[in-house]
Amino acid sequence: MVKIGNIELGEFPLLLAPMEDVSDPPFRAVCKENGADLMYTEFISSEGLIRDAAKSVRKLDIFEYERPIGIQLFGSDIETMRACTEIATQASPDLIDINYGCPVKNVACRGAGAALLQDIPKMVRMTEAVVKATHLPVTVKTRLGWDDTTKNILEVAERLQDIGIQALTVHGRTRVQMYKGAADWTLIGRIKENPRTTIPIFGNGDIDSPQKALAYKNRYGVDGIMIGRASIGYPWIFNEVKHYLRTGELLTPPTLAARVEACRKHLDFSVRWKGEITGILEMRRHYTNYFRGLNHFKPYRMRLVESLSHEELNGILSEISEAYHQAEFVTA
Repeated sequence: MVKIGNIELGEFPLLLAPMEDVSDPPFRAVCKENGADLMYTEFISSEGLIRDAAKSVRKLDIFEYERPIGIQLFGSDIETMRACTEIATQASPDLIDINYGCPVKNVACRGAGAALLQDIPKMVRMTEAVVKATHLPVTVKTRLGWDDTTKNILEVAERLQDIGIQALTVHGRTRVQMYKGAADWTLIGRIKENPRTTIPIFGNGDIDSPQKALAYKNRYGVDGIMIGRASIGYPWIFNEVKHYLRTGELLTPPTLAARVEACRKHLDFSVRWKGEITGILEMRRHYTNYFRGLNHFKPYRMRLVESLSHEELNGILSEISEAYHQAEFVTA
């Protein structure tokens, strides 16, 4: 049984990665329904939370059915991170996660996210401040290092464990790589092989199929896997991986009717949570993924991304469902 503090996650948990502008409550809802064992909020700016910025505060919204769920924080100032941890704790998540992995310029170049991989002593001090500021378990998500010459994740894992984190997720790329090239899990496996490692170690990067999940589980010995981009528009991947690990058999891919149903639930929740216009606009990034690989879909996709009416969008989704019954679509 894998545990983070007192949180029991099963024998080999599957985690939904915290993804900016993706891992909001509507998206998390469809992933939870389809088997995600532990989820995280989008990353929240410590500076924004201290300023009471509306966007940052809204990201604290969590729902009972999502549990266990973690709030992920990032920042460059230790005192600000300590203070925002206290604020986040009041939202009653199950754990607090620190983002030391985000590679994007407007985060890393401000000294936050993956930038802390260039200053391990500061990373340790910041983590210790967060651990002391909350009664909740604290976890960390990071990368192998800043670049190929500074892959310091083995040192990072030991030092962060020593000051009290209760789980570590490692993305198998450096900051310089961003999301390019293949993720290298070799060092993630070496963390697990380290006899000093006692906390759960989760691997992240390039897991896009049940077969790869099983292969990496066996090869690198991780305690669980975090799935990110492969879940966008395809929340079924969590249950597909679980079924394959349990039986060695692949589940039948979701029908078009199932895709329509999941997309509709996602859309309806997005509109309820964000309001009609914002909810509709922010759903546009998901349509292509929900219906990826379907022939003759382009005209419907164009209508979906052009509409600003919730009622009209539901009508278009109903048309797509009807087209399914008439066998208009064939998977490419």
